[in-house]
Amino acid sequence: MVHVSTLAAALTIAVATVTTASAQNAARNYPDRPIRIIVTFPPGGPTDIIARAVGQKLAESWGQPVVIDNRAGAGGRTRAVNRAPACGM
Repeated sequence: MVHVSTLAAALTIAVATVTTASAQNAARNYPDRPIRIIVTFPPGGPTDIIARAVGQKLAESWGQPVVIDNRAGAGGRTRAVNRAPACGM
């Protein structure tokens, strides 16, 4: 019985190692396209300024362009987020 449990433990470790390596490879390549941040207030306001500062840091960190998309209307309650095409991120 000791041999069977040792084999099962070794197999579990091998599967975990392969899975972790795959996840690290996928994470290394994420994100792989430009990021769009939708701000539901007009440009030039405090929300826009903060979003641009965060977007700049994210672009530096991720190596991908970050686009700030201002969609003002209805006091920040806009349907732009609901109508945005699904990108899978």
